[in-house]
Amino acid sequence: MSQSTTIAPKRFAFVIEDLYGGGAQKSLLYTADQLRQRGHVVKVFTLRERIEHRLPEGLEVENLAVVSRFTKATSTVLTEKWQAARIRRALVPWRPDVVISCSCDKITRHLDLPNLYFWIKSDVSAKFSDPRQRERAFEKVRRFYHGRQVIAVSQGVKENLEGVVGLEAEKIVPIYNPYEREPFVAMADEPAPVPEGDYLLCVAAIEPRKRHDRLLRAYAKSGITTPLAIMGKGKPEHEEEVRRQIASLGLEDRVVWLGYHHNPYPFIRHAKAMVLTSDAEGLPRVLIESLLLHTPVISTDCPSGPREILVHELADFLVAPDDEDGLAEALRRMDQAPVTIKPRHYQQFLKETVLPQFEAL
Repeated sequence: MSQSTTIAPKRFAFVIEDLYGGGAQKSLLYTADQLRQRGHVVKVFTLRERIEHRLPEGLEVENLAVVSRFTKATSTVLTEKWQAARIRRALVPWRPDVVISCSCDKITRHLDLPNLYFWIKSDVSAKFSDPRQRERAFEKVRRFYHGRQVIAVSQGVKENLEGVVGLEAEKIVPIYNPYEREPFVAMADEPAPVPEGDYLLCVAAIEPRKRHDRLLRAYAKSGITTPLAIMGKGKPEHEEEVRRQIASLGLEDRVVWLGYHHNPYPFIRHAKAMVLTSDAEGLPRVLIESLLLHTPVISTDCPSGPREILVHELADFLVAPDDEDGLAEALRRMDQAPVTIKPRHYQQFLKETVLPQFEAL
């Protein structure tokens, strides 16, 4: 039974390169299907046949087959314009009220549709430390989205696009990814080799931007005896560097290396707290998902999402990225008296709050 909307049903078209990979694909499928369940007509157009995620029953997906080995090998503006023309030929007869492009903007930027939005999921302003790389990335963003309509995954991403990158878009609308709590609780109920007793948890890709080095130094400084569990995977050299640091800090008996788990939610729900110490994020899903499972969170105040997630008393556990003493203190305080998570801590991310903002586009 579909849920009726309070506004007239709309036709939503989502365009994405493929349905293989991480958070962007997952949140697009969820958003599209939830809008469908609210009575809208929704269709997902992919640019190639590559699907990893489970497709929601009843959600229409069409592969336009405009990305291939050949187009990848001969990628030019001319190729992009040919691909965009093929996409346009599929979209226009379908008569969408709203078109949302995600993770394929290099191609869809050539579309001139008045109802087209570009869904930006990450904060480009914090991705590069090298000034030349950074400016090249900024110039690309300005070239792609100048005078266009943009959906930013957080208020912080919006502010950085305008104030740091210097993007002059037609408009930038901040809309969070929508969530519902029940599926995460169900996944957290599945059997898993969860560590016994209390533990703090970091779930993050093992890569330099996630700053496991900062986490480990602060954890060592905190002096707490509650174990720290690290979950994630990365390049072998990055994993080896983190393992070396664990040994050099003498933490082998207190740090638990969990590796990668397809379902992290049992581990998240049983953790005393989730800790994220990144240099940059867009809107970190792992913090929101922890709150949905009533696990409190500690995070660096990095660009651009954590400040919007750690609200109410959790704001006391938002620490400046370079303040490792403050991070150590936050770990101590949370270990001694974990915050009790209530629905008010995550209400802003629930589908009931978020989906009406998509409907208003």
